Amino acid sequence: MSKIIAELLQPSCVLLNRTYENSEEIIQAVGAELYKAGFVKETFAQAAIEREKNLPTGLPLAGGLNAAIPHTEIEHVIKPALGLVTLAKEVNFQNMVSPSESVPVRMVFVLALEQPKAQIEMLQEIASVLQNPVLVKRLLEATTFEKAIEVLRQ
Repeated sequence: MSKIIAELLQPSCVLLNRTYENSEEIIQAVGAELYKAGFVKETFAQAAIEREKNLPTGLPLAGGLNAAIPHTEIEHVIKPALGLVTLAKEVNFQNMVSPSESVPVRMVFVLALEQPKAQIEMLQEIASVLQNPVLVKRLLEATTFEKAIEVLRQ
């Protein structure tokens, strides 16, 4: 389905079936993993949290399994990578289209991309995955990094 997503996902940054209290905890967890792996600067997580407050990324999806795609400006990124979090229980993100509305999310893709054009292209790739309710459900059911990659490559 999406080889480019599979290629950029980092094993240590794929956190499956996790529980977090809020969107900031999710972004901090993935940001910490991206930082430890050398993909982003120390400023990445906080910058993504701040961006999320002003430009939210919650997406209501067909089938009710909603997602969010937090990211930040390219100056916080060293080299491209993606993180993926699937959630055992929903966490609210603000709606991308209607920021005053909350979206209960079960899947979060965190983008760490160093080229503006790459961000747009990756958002389109992720949107194509998220538009497929069967694929979203299968990703949410993945219990290992390898299984998540397998789902994305089909």
